Amino acid sequence: MNSLDRSIAIGSLGLSLGQLLLVLSMVVALIVGAWVGRRRKISVGDHLFNVLFISLVGARIVFVARYWESYDTFWSWLDIRDRGFEPLAGLVIAFVYLTWRLWRHPDERRPLGGAVFAGALVWTLTAGALALMAPRGATVPTTPLVMLDSNRIALPDIQRGAHRPMVVNLWASWCPPCRREMPMLEQAQQEHNDVMFVFVNQGESVGAVNTFLQRESLTLDHVYRDPEMTFGKEVGAVAMPTTLYYDAEGTLIDTHFGELSRATLDRSLERLEP
Repeated sequence: MNSLDRSIAIGSLGLSLGQLLLVLSMVVALIVGAWVGRRRKISVGDHLFNVLFISLVGARIVFVARYWESYDTFWSWLDIRDRGFEPLAGLVIAFVYLTWRLWRHPDERRPLGGAVFAGALVWTLTAGALALMAPRGATVPTTPLVMLDSNRIALPDIQRGAHRPMVVNLWASWCPPCRREMPMLEQAQQEHNDVMFVFVNQGESVGAVNTFLQRESLTLDHVYRDPEMTFGKEVGAVAMPTTLYYDAEGTLIDTHFGELSRATLDRSLERLEP
């Protein structure tokens, strides 16, 4: 799993390391901006938030434009719970805004520029360190899973026979975002015969799983149980839903922590294409 996509549970709240590092970088930028600007009695806190806001909005707009056909309503464009952003576009937009701001307001160049540099440095160093510590070429765990008929299987054995890319969704019936994304995943399973969709329930009984599938009228292939949540711990997911994307050789290509939209699913499926 990408080190920045590893999740951390804080009570009932689940956050990815990438989100926590963004918060840390912003805090450092605010502190540095306040310290440098204090001598000149210049406050740059609002401008830092403007940079973050403008870059996030721009990254979202570019993402929605790219996957326009995957969104069915105007409100779905605004639902950022799917984490659908184009980071590079956000960085370019932030750079353009900062350049304009510093050109128009020379007195802010030192405090605002120093704050942005400090935040960027913290992000680069922490994200870089995590990337260096992350295992390379992660593969499908061999952790045994339990079929609904109580037999045990291992995902590498299944994928070896199918030799197809595989999408592994970790879910539970009590998890609202898991329930919301399930019909969309069912539809994607029907549309993509060249990809194997696997649904790994975390910690629930076979009765609870069957009851949920029947109540929601879901027809899903490859539904397995992870009673002790060993598989989830192995891939570094401590909150749900988490979705993992493996190529046909069983190598991890992409991850998504949190609720999927059709657009974010389509983006990750593109990465599975040869």
